[in-house]
Amino acid sequence: MGGALSSPETFRMNDVHDIPVIGLGVYKTAPGAETYNAVKWGLAAGYRLIDTAWIYKNQESVGKAIRDSDIPRKDILVTTKFFPTPKHGYDECWHQVLQSMEQLGLEYLDLVLIHTPGASGDDRMDSWKALENLKDQGKVKSIGVSNYGIKHLQQLKKRAIIMPAVNQCEVNPYINRRTLHDYCRANGIIMMAYSPMTKGKKLNDPKLVSIAKRYNRTPAQILIRWSIDNGCVVIPKSSKQVRIEENFNVFDFSLDEDDKYEMDTWDEYLVTGWDPTILEV
Repeated sequence: MGGALSSPETFRMNDVHDIPVIGLGVYKTAPGAETYNAVKWGLAAGYRLIDTAWIYKNQESVGKAIRDSDIPRKDILVTTKFFPTPKHGYDECWHQVLQSMEQLGLEYLDLVLIHTPGASGDDRMDSWKALENLKDQGKVKSIGVSNYGIKHLQQLKKRAIIMPAVNQCEVNPYINRRTLHDYCRANGIIMMAYSPMTKGKKLNDPKLVSIAKRYNRTPAQILIRWSIDNGCVVIPKSSKQVRIEENFNVFDFSLDEDDKYEMDTWDEYLVTGWDPTILEV
């Protein structure tokens, strides 16, 4: 089942690969020193999952930081994403993933996601077939999707040979996507939560601040822990070393059931960026 703990710090995906429960996101982290340093600090702090994307334009910096680290490559799970420009399609996906591999300077990719469902179901399936074949050839270990709603996953399930290991979406207590998460869990798909800290919009929410004070934690740490306790892989982002280290320091506490229940009532469909899960099939 998606979200089943296989160790204190990893989940077991449906393809039997393990994925760390927390990773470092580098969305809108500038290429060059900013990304390089963030990844370097993240690896030193204990992160073993780095989440980038072709469209972020910082894959070279991510790859260099990974290659320059003392961490064995096999111990780092690198996620990137295929972005359908101008459209979905087998060749578009295949070539962009190989380009990502070249930019990262890596011999294989651990997890590749389709970044958005896009508008056309047939083209979407062509992209998925490319990922399935890349996995079969060993260029990619695990494959998944991002920003897919239930209807997109249902369509994929009808025609896919391999089901997604992951669905990466904006998830936090203010947009908890309970129905989507339940569907993913029932189908062995792990939810990966981006923007877990609401891009800062709710860090001063009195309800959140009150809980954080009782645990002697930061509001950001409470939000990260909420995602993990709900069976999500969580990918907070920061380019500041102190924040990167602070966000990782969430393994010596858990939220009690009353606090989790209260936080589950905070949902207000807070979209801080985009929501392709609502796109038509």
